[in-house]
Parts: sequence; C-alpha cells; structure tokens
Amino acid sequence: MRFPATTKMEYEMLRVLLADDEPASNEIIRHYIAQHNLPLDIVGEVASGDDAIEAIRSLRPDLVFLDIQMPVFNGLQVMEEINKTCQSEISYIIITAYAYFEYAQKSIQLGAKDLLLKPVLYDQFCDCLMRVLGYRYTDNPLFNSLLGFIHIHFADELTLQKCADALATTPNNIIRMFKQQLDTSLIQYCQTLKIKKACEEMKKGIPIKEAAEKVGFNNLNYFYRTFKKVMNMTPKEYLNPDIS
Repeated sequence: MRFPATTKMEYEMLRVLLADDEPASNEIIRHYIAQHNLPLDIVGEVASGDDAIEAIRSLRPDLVFLDIQMPVFNGLQVMEEINKTCQSEISYIIITAYAYFEYAQKSIQLGAKDLLLKPVLYDQFCDCLMRVLGYRYTDNPLFNSLLGFIHIHFADELTLQKCADALATTPNNIIRMFKQQLDTSLIQYCQTLKIKKACEEMKKGIPIKEAAEKVGFNNLNYFYRTFKKVMNMTPKEYLNPDIS
C-alpha cells in the first residue's frame, strides 16, 4: 500500500486514488497521465478493499479509479462503506473486466460516475474522463491545468487575471488558448459551465434560487438571463419541458 504525499498545487490538480489489485491496470493509468501531462495527481495506490476505505478516508481524493473485484472488500462494498461516513463529493470510476460488467453496473446506483473495461485504452480513458469531469483534455498541458482550475473553482468569480495568476501566465495567453483550443472565451466557458452545474443541482431537487447561489450567481435575474442564453429555455421550462 502506497500513500505518497502530494507535492503539486491543489488549484491545478485533481487528487486521484488508484484502487486495483492488478498492478498492470494501475500502471497503464499512470502511463496515460504522465505521457499526456494530464493534471491528475495520484496521491495513493492500494490493492485491497479495506486499504481503499482507509485511503479514501485519510487522503480525501477527488477521483477514485476503483476495481470491482479486490481482496477483503469489493468495489461495491467500498462505496457502500464510504457513503455511510464520508460527506465529501468523490467521483468513482469503476474498473472492471468484461465478466463482471453487469455486476459493476450496480455501482452506478451507489454513485459511480462511469465504468471502464479492462484493458483500458487511451481513447476510452479520455472519453470516460470527459463524461466524469465535464471536459476533454487537450494536447496543451497548460490549458489542461487551466480547465482543471476552472472546474474546481467554477463557483468563484473567475477573471482573466485570476486565472493567469493561478497558472503563472498572462491574460493574453489565456485568451489565446481558449480561442485556439475551444473557439470561445473564458467568460462564455464559465457561464456555460455554471449553468450546466446548476442543471445538475436542480435535477437533484435543489430549488432554483439555491442552485443558482451554489454555482456562483448572487443575482437571480442575471441567473435567469444567463440560463436562457445558454439553454435557450428558462429554468422552469428545463425542469418541466411539457409546459408551454
């Protein structure tokens, strides 16, 4: 069991725990992260369910790659135990062999964000991360770190200068990267992200006003205008698509 301390800065990295009793599976994920300079900080690696529970409680990772079949406790039992005691939001990606795929689907009911079949291929890995994190990594490591920073701090009032300071670059470079990589601007990207996060909250049953505040809108009228611009409908129409 390895619990290495992280030395990378929290603002640009997601904390990752690898929980799999097959070293090759962990190594391929490590390889993908290193080879493509992904802003994922592997803070621990374990090979059994009991060690996974201990590591999750002590390390508080943002993202856990969790094998469905492990010694002592399986992946489902790990999630069940953590759900009883841990209130922080943890994203689980279940790693499974095809033979256990139907079994692994039960993990979705426990809160798993996605499934990866072994052997894990890079395109599959990236598609999974996009579904879980909400964005696709690019071939630009600095821009990847910027996206990671934004998705961690999306509810804050992010400006070009704040993003530039966090990444030790310039506002002009931020503008240039958004244009080259996504053909959009920082403001448009952040507004769309906030609205998508608000939609997730409202689908959980959170009231519109509370959802707006949770994603960083202090002015409800501005939230409604932005929601309409991004979604081409009002929040009430989004929640009740049959209304005229």
